[in-house]
Amino acid sequence: MRRIPSSRGLHLVVCLAVASLFLCGSTEGQSTSEAVSAQPVSAAGIQHNIDTGHPDVALKQIATLRAERSATPGLNRLEGLADYALNNLRAADGAFAAALAEDLHDSEAAQMRGLTLFRLGRPADAIPLLESASKQGSLGKADPNYILALCYMDTRRYDDARRAFAAQYGFASDSAPAYLIAARMLLRREYLPVSQSFAQKALEINPNIPLAHELLGEIALAGNHLDDAIAELEKEKAANPLEPSVYEGLGDAYNRAAKYDDAQRNLQAAVLLEPNATGPYISLGKTMLKKGDAVAAVTYLQHADQLDPDNFRTHSLLGQAYRAMGRPEDASRETATAQRLQAASEPKIETMH
Repeated sequence: MRRIPSSRGLHLVVCLAVASLFLCGSTEGQSTSEAVSAQPVSAAGIQHNIDTGHPDVALKQIATLRAERSATPGLNRLEGLADYALNNLRAADGAFAAALAEDLHDSEAAQMRGLTLFRLGRPADAIPLLESASKQGSLGKADPNYILALCYMDTRRYDDARRAFAAQYGFASDSAPAYLIAARMLLRREYLPVSQSFAQKALEINPNIPLAHELLGEIALAGNHLDDAIAELEKEKAANPLEPSVYEGLGDAYNRAAKYDDAQRNLQAAVLLEPNATGPYISLGKTMLKKGDAVAAVTYLQHADQLDPDNFRTHSLLGQAYRAMGRPEDASRETATAQRLQAASEPKIETMH
């Protein structure tokens, strides 16, 4: 079972892809930006520069056209796209607003301004723009239904969020899958009570829908209700015996309930069903440490390290296991590696320009 990271108050960051541009022949000796700047200025050229990872060049070209008092259509939208690519969100918002003032039917500007406002922490202002883009069925840089659903969640419009997720996945808005996918997304943003009620509603509509009991188990785990989590996950295991994430979830729940033999049995079942998943091996290492078997813990953790060498949890537990085995040098090495990897993985604060 994947861990649900704490995300309350955070906003999804949807970034433009950056492609590398390899120049040769006549451009040898020039920087990439210089070579791109030498191209004739046109709306198509500006869009190409944005799409290929040169938004700074695009802004210079836009400034050139403005200085020439060019009547190039869509210049404000292009400026917004370039600023968005550079993470200059407030400037992008102003440019998209100007584009919409010129043309109320500019669906790309509407969608991108909605996305920008969402990232600026203004979901209520983003909703009308994203609703308009969603009705037009334009995907653009991101599916407007998904961002719209996040905005609905952040403004406590949970049923509207469910309908938006249903539209994204092509489900009937009042169907069991619509309730279940909304419950999953609500759990990710830690809206536990409404997530639980939506998952329960999915089961009311279709008592046999797969993974609903697993989701209820995850919700119970997130609230530290271990007995409820185990009960729900056992129901899912009985109905869906080939799903490895259910066994991993049970291993986690039994571990936290200090029922280490039950945890070990379920985690071993998880690795048999999905031998290339790192999580169950890490949890098995933790379980065996709790049982006082450091040698077995090292075996599982070394396998986890082979699958994912950059997981700091693996190295942290290896440090504990080696220390228990009386191998202080190995323990110090693994602990230092864990600290380095954890520091590198810590989220950086994003600066809004």
